[in-house]
Amino acid sequence: MKRTLAILLAALAVISLASCGAKTAEVAETAPADITVRLLTDATGVDDKSFNAAGWRGILAYYGDTWENQAKKGVNYNYVTAATQDMYIPNLKQAADEKYDLIIVTGFTWADALGEVAPLYPEQKFLIVDVDWLSAPNVMQATFSEHEGSYLVGVAAALKAKADGIQKPKFGFIGGVPGPVITKFEMGWVQGILSVIPDAQIVDYYANDWGKPDLAKAQAKNWFDSGVYAIFSAAGGTGNGTIAQAKEYRLAGKNVWAVGVDSDQFADGIYADGQSAVLTSMIKRVESSTEYALRAVKSATWKGEVVVFDTAHDGVGFSDTNPSLGADITAAVNAVRADIIAGKILVIPTYAEALAAGVVPAKLQASDK
Repeated sequence: MKRTLAILLAALAVISLASCGAKTAEVAETAPADITVRLLTDATGVDDKSFNAAGWRGILAYYGDTWENQAKKGVNYNYVTAATQDMYIPNLKQAADEKYDLIIVTGFTWADALGEVAPLYPEQKFLIVDVDWLSAPNVMQATFSEHEGSYLVGVAAALKAKADGIQKPKFGFIGGVPGPVITKFEMGWVQGILSVIPDAQIVDYYANDWGKPDLAKAQAKNWFDSGVYAIFSAAGGTGNGTIAQAKEYRLAGKNVWAVGVDSDQFADGIYADGQSAVLTSMIKRVESSTEYALRAVKSATWKGEVVVFDTAHDGVGFSDTNPSLGADITAAVNAVRADIIAGKILVIPTYAEALAAGVVPAKLQASDK
């Protein structure tokens, strides 16, 4: 009898454990997983140390990961790089077919492709950065006040030129593909410089490519050789060539500077003993937009709307990492930043308006279209 009771109790225990195991498995299977996202980039990928890298950081931050520890990559998030623009539509369709909670594309060069694909997948949520003219209700559009952040680095570079005693300084701007977004960078940069040095000379160049640093490097060399003091590049990976040339020349003892974009590119400009050829960087917090969109999806507050990240909302700014900038210049630029937030300084974003207002020179290559 005791033996029979013991066997019965043991059997009940096994059944109980099996039941608990089944319940645990059921709970685990139905437990809500975090949302999923795919970042689709152009050919420069997430390692462009600029625009795409900033967007990727926002995704990492949302999931609690870091650049060094991307633990949830391949599970909750990942990216796909398009070697050419011909792959934009196929990549968008493939991602939409895989039904991620959010698909993110970076840059206005994706606008036409997304405008074609989004209506085909009305239940799919998309985020596009740097576009505000799409009308699909399933597309969130993030824009930035790049002209405000660029104004700040223009002021910083001009103040540094004055502090260095540069007579009749020249400043350059290198853009990637012409368009209204890159025009905002150039307009802000030029207005910032001229607010400090009204007779400064301005030159500009557009590479018509986001991933050819050799073009920017060659142009930077020509300009530095002709007396240009500082060059601001808003050209994605192409702009890395400006930094490379500035590093070479500063190492050789020439007083020239590169100005970074999107992310703080101080580290990219280091050429000796912690000295960097990147005087400052226009910080465009693309990561704010990607993290914002992910949190909106998670909280079910996501909307197909235009969201603007300006100076007041910490969407743009400048870096003060380089000690060569100096405390006095940093303080002066921060004062200008406060005036922009307060509405005391209005930075004009388009070339047509800035030209009409007389705050930028004629014959620049910027395009409002």
